[in-house]
Amino acid sequence: MAAEKNNQIVGQSKYDLDAKWDACLDLTVRRFVYSSLAGTFGGLLFFRSPVSRLASVAFGAGVGIGSAYTECSRLFDGSPAKLAAPKITESPAPQAGQD
Repeated sequence: MAAEKNNQIVGQSKYDLDAKWDACLDLTVRRFVYSSLAGTFGGLLFFRSPVSRLASVAFGAGVGIGSAYTECSRLFDGSPAKLAAPKITESPAPQAGQD
């Protein structure tokens, strides 16, 4: 009975991992394509030089892959590490005449 339950858990985690990879791959392809298309449209709309247009497409593709990477990282490892804001301590300002 315990061996059956253990096999079910291993089987479920394998399928869960496969589902995560499928979702991650799907998300990456979609965001890459949509961001590249947005960069292409923005490049055609705002820039005249082919180099600037290509840079706009590359920027869009990079944004898409970066956002997909962040989302996949959250999917596999839980929430991503966030940058903590520096703690500011309020100390009284020195006043003139005090040494």
